[in-house]
Amino acid sequence: MGVPVKQAARIGAYVLKQHLSGKKRYPLVLMLEPLFRCNLACAGCGKIDYPDEILNQRLSYEDCMQAIEECGAPCVSIAGGEPLLHREMPKIVKGFVERKKFVILCTNALLLAKKIGDYTPHDNFTWSIHLDGDKGMHDKSVCLEGTYEKAVEAIKLAKSKGFRTQINCTLFNDAEPERVAKFFDDVMAMGCDGITISPGYAYERAPDQEHFLSRERTKNLFRGILSRGNGGKKWEFTQSELFLDFLAGNQTYECTPWSMPARTVFGWQKPCYLLGEGYVQTFKELIDGTEWEKYGVGNYEKCADCMVHCGFEGTAVADSVKKPYKLVPLMLRGVKTDGPMAPDISLANQRPAEFVFSRHVETKLAEVRAAKARPKNIAAAQ
Repeated sequence: MGVPVKQAARIGAYVLKQHLSGKKRYPLVLMLEPLFRCNLACAGCGKIDYPDEILNQRLSYEDCMQAIEECGAPCVSIAGGEPLLHREMPKIVKGFVERKKFVILCTNALLLAKKIGDYTPHDNFTWSIHLDGDKGMHDKSVCLEGTYEKAVEAIKLAKSKGFRTQINCTLFNDAEPERVAKFFDDVMAMGCDGITISPGYAYERAPDQEHFLSRERTKNLFRGILSRGNGGKKWEFTQSELFLDFLAGNQTYECTPWSMPARTVFGWQKPCYLLGEGYVQTFKELIDGTEWEKYGVGNYEKCADCMVHCGFEGTAVADSVKKPYKLVPLMLRGVKTDGPMAPDISLANQRPAEFVFSRHVETKLAEVRAAKARPKNIAAAQ
């Protein structure tokens, strides 16, 4: 697998400790979005469509360090927006590494050649290059020609300078198994250390709502892909074998959204990285104040088709610690890509979707405008 032995061992020990202590909800990876500003406008995202007053917001170095101290996760994945637009990003990465955290810096790589000199290779630091397939697939996904070539150049540059480098790949309903498998072969030939793979999630703000995968199509797609790679054993993935097994329809899992909590410029995002239906100021408020039973597949319409890693990787990792024997057949033969699938969770009792994200945007805008007006009011009073 594409996860370093040291990282896998430390995370496994961390999960086992939480399990033995009887702790029900604990974080695995801090999903950090220190800004929403981006130099791309991908149709499947929509974050660039926030008003400028929000796109101009940044989490400070102090905010980021406080977030990891609050939640205590062993890993942090820094996304956005485009993190390399953040002036304090080198300091933020260094701060996490100094705290002995595993750091994954996600980037579209357009600025990597310019910025790479600000970073130092370290066993705990990984560049994660956004690459949603081959040239045609990726450039279509990010809505800009030429980004594939720049990402490939960035991968080669990062590897030449001694950095651990992987890709993160999101697939949509127009993905073709044979083409994706060929792309994975190409990624391995580039010398990448691993592949992070996930089906796309239907973000409410995304301009394109037509190309997200249903759960049935996700399972069939991943069976088609993994069957072309000896059950996935041909490639180095940065995810657990049981998560890949879940994507192929062989595991019935409920999500554990608290395992990858999101800290954004709005605050701690409720209930998860993918859904913004409320924000709180502390991690404790997130864990203790979220009505977790209201969310997840079978509970909420917005979650019905979700099989994304940030919801289910934590479930798979916990399952592998509790039932390590389930890993044996996967290690021997890879993921099963034919035969009956595991039963899925019924959607019969799910509650209807609520569309509330605009409320949070309005609240944040009011806060930003009030903060801007405050110094003027003080000066006028003096």
